[in-house]
Amino acid sequence: MKENCIPMIQIDDTIVSIDCLKEKFCCDLDACKGVCCVEGDAGAPVELDEVAALEEALPVVWPMLSASAQAVIDRQGVVYTDEDGDLVTSIVNGKDCVFTCYDEHGYCYCALEKAYREGKSSFYKPLSCHLYPIRLKKLGDGVALNYHRWEVCKMAVAKGRQLDLPVYRFLKEPLVRRFGEAWYAELESVVGELKEHGFLE
Repeated sequence: MKENCIPMIQIDDTIVSIDCLKEKFCCDLDACKGVCCVEGDAGAPVELDEVAALEEALPVVWPMLSASAQAVIDRQGVVYTDEDGDLVTSIVNGKDCVFTCYDEHGYCYCALEKAYREGKSSFYKPLSCHLYPIRLKKLGDGVALNYHRWEVCKMAVAKGRQLDLPVYRFLKEPLVRRFGEAWYAELESVVGELKEHGFLE
């Protein structure tokens, strides 16, 4: 039996797409310059309990934000509800996330992440950003983890293949952040079993 005969696996109340285990991925900032913070027609998905954390971090990151981003936040706040009814970060000119900044080389970076890494804030960034290219979807009382394909990340796919780095390993830190160490250990155990029985290469 081949890997494509197993479309997903279940761990506790989560359903994990097999693509999260077999596809390769590794962000290549030199190739994309952080374009994922800019491209798209809506902001980054935000959990309701993250809104307060975003607002708490706002005074710290405010000086890093563009005047346009500050104006948007003054007008509508750090988040809004998009056409699909999802809560997402506010965006500038229908494009840039309000927390997007640029360095002298034109690279995009997240002001929230920068403040966190400098020890100025306790909030890293929205989980949806940290987890990308995995997207979470509510499924009854559980949650589904799906691999999201996006043309702007084609160089990340190429780098992941070069390094033979599966999506779930590239995203170990955010997966542990969301689901815990025990869950991730169980995921690795399941992957090992799938490989042992020839379901994964």
